[in-house]
Formats: sequence, structure tokens, C-alpha cells
Amino acid sequence: MRPDHHARTMLPIPDRPSPTLTTYDAKDPDTAFPPIEPLLPPPGAPNVVVVLLDDVGFGASSAFGGPCSTPTAERLASGGLRFNRFHTTALCAPTRQALLTGRNHHSVGMGSITETATSAPGNSSVRPNTKAPLAMTLKLNGYSTAQFGKCHEVPVWQSSPMGPFDAWPSGGGGFETFYGFIGGENNQWDPALYEGTTPVDPPATAEEGYHLTEDLADRAVGWIRQQKALMPDKPFFVYFAPGATHAPHHVPTEWADKYAGAFDDGWDAQRERTFARQKELGVIPQDAELTARHDEIPSWHDMPDELKPVLARQMEVYAGFLEHVDHHVGRIVDTLDDLGILDDTLVYYIIGDNGASAEGTLNGAFNEMANFNGMAALETPEFLVSKLDELGSPSSYNHYAVGWAWAMNSPLQWTKQIASHWGGTRNGTIVHWPSGIAEKGGLRSQFTHVIDIAPTVLEAAGLPEPAMVNGVQQSPMEGTSMLYTFDHQDSPERHDLQYFEMFGNRGIYHRGWSAVTKHRTPWIMVGGTVPAFDDDVWELYDGSVDFSQAHDLAADRPDLLAKLQRLWLIEATKYNVLPIDDRTSERLEPSMAGRPTLLRGTSQLFFAGMGRLSENSVVSMKNRSYSITAEVEVPESGVHGVLIAQGGRFGGWSVWVDRGRLTYTYNVLGIQEFTVTADEPVPAGTHQLRMEFAYDGGGLAKGGDVTLYHDGTAVGSGRVGATQPMVFSADETTDIGYESGTSVSSGYDARTSRFTGKIHWVQLDVGTDDHDHFIDPEERLRIAMARQ
Repeated sequence: MRPDHHARTMLPIPDRPSPTLTTYDAKDPDTAFPPIEPLLPPPGAPNVVVVLLDDVGFGASSAFGGPCSTPTAERLASGGLRFNRFHTTALCAPTRQALLTGRNHHSVGMGSITETATSAPGNSSVRPNTKAPLAMTLKLNGYSTAQFGKCHEVPVWQSSPMGPFDAWPSGGGGFETFYGFIGGENNQWDPALYEGTTPVDPPATAEEGYHLTEDLADRAVGWIRQQKALMPDKPFFVYFAPGATHAPHHVPTEWADKYAGAFDDGWDAQRERTFARQKELGVIPQDAELTARHDEIPSWHDMPDELKPVLARQMEVYAGFLEHVDHHVGRIVDTLDDLGILDDTLVYYIIGDNGASAEGTLNGAFNEMANFNGMAALETPEFLVSKLDELGSPSSYNHYAVGWAWAMNSPLQWTKQIASHWGGTRNGTIVHWPSGIAEKGGLRSQFTHVIDIAPTVLEAAGLPEPAMVNGVQQSPMEGTSMLYTFDHQDSPERHDLQYFEMFGNRGIYHRGWSAVTKHRTPWIMVGGTVPAFDDDVWELYDGSVDFSQAHDLAADRPDLLAKLQRLWLIEATKYNVLPIDDRTSERLEPSMAGRPTLLRGTSQLFFAGMGRLSENSVVSMKNRSYSITAEVEVPESGVHGVLIAQGGRFGGWSVWVDRGRLTYTYNVLGIQEFTVTADEPVPAGTHQLRMEFAYDGGGLAKGGDVTLYHDGTAVGSGRVGATQPMVFSADETTDIGYESGTSVSSGYDARTSRFTGKIHWVQLDVGTDDHDHFIDPEERLRIAMARQ
């Protein structure tokens, strides 16, 4: 085995050539130089594959007793280890940044998701350069690195196609290859994809059989095969993070149909079935108890009978979605096996980046964006019944009901976002590495956390934690290597202190005990009341005998509770948790949150071909008056297509030309569509086309009057009855001269919506009293720049 002479604590590893005899003539027999050797990790360093699923509760996967068939997880568990006390942060972006850095999520600025970042260090969404990601460390030590799937760690003001790319996977993230999406979720049938930092379209359509999970697996399989073909001696690090099973729950119908009728008796009964199965498998202790349903969660019996078929179908779709993604994870495992490298690959299969999601309202959602806008009431039971057969299809953007999330976290309390209780943070995890783990089918119950993965990988690879990366001194990792558990089932746990916090829900774990307090309810996103932090009621649990946090001992041990509360405050101070921030809608507004914006002011200038602009890359026109002006050239044959569109099928607006006539469409959540069309076609030649929206005012989500103009002359008017106040989409973007993704208007197909004339420029003006219906072309840039 080759010796390792590199000083690996400083990265990149400094080049230190050994002095040798220098000859004058290369033909001199004494001319000799050491061979050029590619940089490799120390001998025996394994390949590493980290699979991170999205929004899967502890009690969902069959590998941990759940109703959703996950044969790949079961296969890996039978050849490796299940960890039944592995923990995440209760939310996606924080878990991901913690995983990739080995630090607590507030330490790396990710106290919550990027869209709610503030100027506070623990919530800024900016990773300090003193905390380099694991992929960078591995790459600079000679690993090949690739990420496929979701990246939710890019600050929103850096998420446009212009970057900067410091926080992107293939920019400063350390991944040589990236194929996936930037943001919290994506349409599985029609995703907004990036290859590296370049926007790309999906290779096929839903009608042609496309699905994002399959595409990501195809890419991962192809990359692994090529890497081993070209670099057989070089280990790799693959991070496979599909969007599944985050909403929207999109899956081919045949996968959902496998579960037809399986959930007709509801979430209470399912939770009990799962609990019994968990004990049968031994993935929870025999003395564990099934925690009670809280009053905020309705029972199945209390749900309207006419809605129950919809609710049951929501869960059938979700179960099919989870089985579907497990199947494609299996294709990656099969590839490792086919190449003969499975035994030498350290595989982490983390079944969820937080507990099951309760963000779908008590009734579930056909379009989850309704709840994010505080407009869930639009999705009446009658509406949901009418959409039953569409759940999971390209026409849906669906999410299951709160009750199913609770059931999928059996036997634990609460759900995603609730970092206080294990239902939000405990995720079944499997580790498979035959060359490094002797036991097959074992169970490990030491307390572990997502920040433990990075130090585990480094120890397995024989690599030191770097003291310097790219010239910047590094702060120590905050996780604890799990390697000590691999061959020692009964080893005392080494990670015995861990804080938790998310939106004011908070807790502390210390040597078996947990003190926790739930502060706010995740499905109440707009409105509602929350107590003052000092009025929160704390609970106390003894984890050595109470796996599921079923018995609150706060009244019995007030002294210990007080000690743990004080310890939480100490840890919160240490890791930048303070100030605690439980705001919701305020944090969506950059000026209120205190984070940068890509653009400021009341005007924005666009040019044809610009696209894939996230909502954070465009001046917001929500809840105010605004206008769109476009200077175009129209051929004699007439014109058709999109001038500018924001959002898509599930909410947004579009200024377009319909068979020669200027048209404005406003789509409210895919439920209501308002269209105003000009009375006459646009004549041939160069013209300014303009729409003005006069907002009614008097609050959020109001309607307004629309007027259309040709060269300053009114050519049409109409009415928009309602608008979306907070967000159009988590994945659809703004495009000029075409529309990517799905169509805002049912009047055109996004794939054939390219404007057939020539666009000189498009200008968006918001919230001004400017009623010049014609912009002097010579003044347009000066006006736009002055308003920024």
C-alpha cells in the first residue's frame, strides 16, 4: 500500500517538490525526475454516497415500520446498520447546510430556509468561509465529487443565472459536477434545472414519460460509470438529493395505484399499524409508547365523509412517490454492485431531511401555494373532491393533509418545522459499508445528528479535518464522527449534547434527557397568534426509558428542567441562535428582514432572451399598482407569443400577444384566471405595447383594473378580481420573449410561446404615479436606472 506523504491540514495541499540534481542536457544519464502522480486520498479511502430524501417522517418507510414500500432501504439495512436515533434540524435547507459542513445550522447562517433569511449571523443564509463544505475538503484531497438534485443553500439574492456562484454546488460548494435545481422544491414533471451554473431544459416532457427523479438517477448512474471507467483508482463522493418526497407529490399514476384502498381507514388507524410494525421489526424499543394526538390535529373520524376519498388518495400518491424514489435510489445501488464497488462504498441513506411535512393544511392541498399565500380557503372541500383524479399528475401541485404527516412520524410527536419534538427531527438512517462494518442488519441507538456525517466521512477516508482551506483558517467541525458505532453496538454515545431551534420551536438534548417547547404551528403560515418566548411551556423527557417523548416529567423534575433550559440558552448563544426569530411573512420581505436584494427601486429593465429569473431576481409587483411596457417590432405577417411571464400554471401573470392582440392574464393559484385582451391587433412596425394594473388597495390580495395601450392609446380594458399576495411559485421563473416551465395562461402552450416578433426591451414599473403611457425610447434606460 502506498504511503501518504501529504500534509493535508492545509488545502489545497501545497506543492513541495523535492530538490534534485539539475542537469544541463536532458539526454544526460543522470537526468531524472520523480513521476507526476495524480492527487489521491490516503490508501483505503472509500467511495462515499450520501442519499438524502426530502420530507419523510420516521414512520413512513417500510425499513422503519412504515406503510410505504422501500425495498432499497431494506436491502441496505439488511447488509448494514439502521440508526433509530439520528436527527436533523426540522427543516430542509438547515439540514442540508449542516450535513455539508459538519456544523450546526445557525453556525453556517442557515437558521431557517434561504427565503426567510435575515441580517442576523445565524439566519443570514451565508456560509462563513471559515466553514468549508465537506465536498471541497474531499475534492482538494483527491476525490471526484458530484451532486445530483436539490440545492437549497444559495442565498436568494445570489440565485439568478448571474450568480455570484460562491454558494452554488459547482461554484464554491466543492462539487465538480452538479445537475439539479436551486431552491426548496420543484415540479417533478417540468422542473427548472441547472447543469453546473447553466440553466437547461428537461430532456423530455411529462407526456413523453419524463420524471425528475428518474432523470437525476440517470445522471448519477452515468456519472458513476464514467468516473470508474476513467479514474478507477480515484474514489468519489456522490451526494444524491432528489426533490422527492417534498411537495408537490408528483408520481406516475401506476405507482400511486399500488396503494389503492390502503389508507381508507385513515391516519389514526395507520399510526397504530405502523407502531405495531415498528415493534415487530425492533426499530423502536419494546417499551416505547405511541404518543397521543394533539388537539390541533383532527382525528380521521372528525373529517367530512365526502372528503375522505380525497384524503385517502393524497396518501396513496405520497406512498407511491416514496416507493418511486426508493426504486431509483436502488438503480444507483445496483450500479455500485454491477461495478464491483458496493462493498468499498460508504453509503448513507438518510430517509428525510426533517419529519413529515404538515404544510399542506388540515384538508391537504391541490396547490400548496394557496396556503403559502394565506388563501387556502379557496380550496374548498367541493373543489378538492373535483380534483381527486388529478392528484399527483402534471395538472396538480399537491400536498397531503396534516393528519398524514402526523401518522408518518409514528410513534413521535409533531412534524416538520417543530424542532422541539422528535417528530420534527428524528429520521431513520441507514449506513452500508461492508468493508468497514462487520455486522449486517444491526441496529444502533446512540444519539447522532446530521452534523456527524462530515466528520464520519473524513475519519473513514483517513483524512484530517483541515485547519486551512483556500487561505482561510477554519473553525472546528461541530459534529462527532459516528465511526465508533459501526462495530460497537453498545459503545457509549459520544454526541451527548445538541440544541434544536426552528421558528421559535426549540429544545436541548443532554445525556439522554430532552427539554423542549413548541412555540408555533407549521400549517398556520399566515395569521394566528404565538405566545411570547418567555410564556412558552417547556416539557421534560427521559430518553433512556421514553423513546417517543410520551411522558412529560417537567412537574416532577423542575430542577433538571431549569438546568436544561439554561443549557439551551448557553448553546444558543454559542452557535448564533439568538435572537430567536418567529416571524413568518415579515421575513419574506427583504427590506423588513434586512437581507440584500438583487434589485432595488421601482423599475426594472429586461431584454429578450433573459429568463430563469427567480422571484427574488425581479422587482416585486404584488399588492400594488404596476405597468409593463415593451418596445417591439411586428412583422407584416402579424405576431404571437409571450412578451414577459412570471410564474406558471399554478400562479402568475403574463403579458402576451394572442393572435395579434395584446393580452394580459393573471392566474390565481391555478384556480381563477383573469384575461384582458385588446380590441384591435397590433399593427406592423415598431410599437410600444403597454399594460397598466391599477391595484384596488385596502389590503393584501385585492384585485384591480387593467388597461392596455398601443403607443399611448388605450386599446382595451378589463378587471382582475383577486391577486396573490406573497409568492407565485417556488420553482417557476420570469422569462422575457418566451416562457419556461408551465404556462401561466391556458390560452397558450409554454413550449410554443416564443414571441414571433422582435423585442427591443421590456420595462417593469411598480408603485409609481407615472401615467405616461408612452416611454421615450431615448429616456427609457435613464428612467429605469434612476428608479433603482
